Amino acid sequence: MAASEFSLYIVRCANGALYTGIATDVGKRFAEHESGPRGAKFLRGRGPLQLVFSEVVGDRARATRLEYRVKQLKRTQKLALIDGRTVLSEL
Repeated sequence: MAASEFSLYIVRCANGALYTGIATDVGKRFAEHESGPRGAKFLRGRGPLQLVFSEVVGDRARATRLEYRVKQLKRTQKLALIDGRTVLSEL
């Protein structure tokens, strides 16, 4: 059985806050954040939410490492990633 491909994604909240996560099915995970009890606590009550970045990154280990790196970035660096001025491979 082939390993699932994970994606790293960034969600923007109504107040401008950015949330970073990983998932094998970003669309399904985003739907859980928007309306399901399985969504991240951080995002509850911060809607409407907007998926602003998503990129397939490989296996869970690589996705987790990249997620940690992105979460350590300053807001301006995250916005550069969202706008395409920076790419994940440069992190």
